Amino acid sequence: MNVGVFLGIFALMFVIELPDKTFVATIIMAARSRSSSVLIGGSSALVTQMFLAVEVGRLLTLFPVNVKNFIVGLFFLGGAAYLLFVPEKKEEERGEREGARVHTASRWREITTAYTVLFIGEMGDLTQIQAANLSARTHQPLEVFLAASLALVCVTFVGVFGGKMLVRKVPLSKIRFCGGLIFAGLGIYTMVRLVTG
Repeated sequence: MNVGVFLGIFALMFVIELPDKTFVATIIMAARSRSSSVLIGGSSALVTQMFLAVEVGRLLTLFPVNVKNFIVGLFFLGGAAYLLFVPEKKEEERGEREGARVHTASRWREITTAYTVLFIGEMGDLTQIQAANLSARTHQPLEVFLAASLALVCVTFVGVFGGKMLVRKVPLSKIRFCGGLIFAGLGIYTMVRLVTG
């Protein structure tokens, strides 16, 4: 296992998941339910989504190299556009709507509700697309799965136990902007390599 690749993927996925609607939904669910239930259900959902994403990434490796690199570059540029141009308020409102679906109930129901809300919320989301992208690009699906899953579990932990404090200290708009710049750089780099390569 390449530690540098692992840490790079972890850092990237952590940064882009923080300003996401699922993070906001996690904060809201944790305010209405047992923290441990939201942590278990939410983390399980996100790990499941990363498994699916890595499998899609493995399918991308079946494409010719130039086609695969073009798709990967488009994913990066699309992710950058999303982070840089989708208003922060819109993401917060979506997260609040999704998080409000949780009502105080039995522990099992809280876990399954958190799982369902975050699984659906993450479907086709930026982090899922980027995990597929990174799996195809690095040809290291296990490392991508482990690093991305760990990053998303850490973000869920932050959302459950410290989300409100974090948002007061670091505005989500700044986190989104940094993530957008990273994606734009990766997208441009991928496209330039495709043209010059």
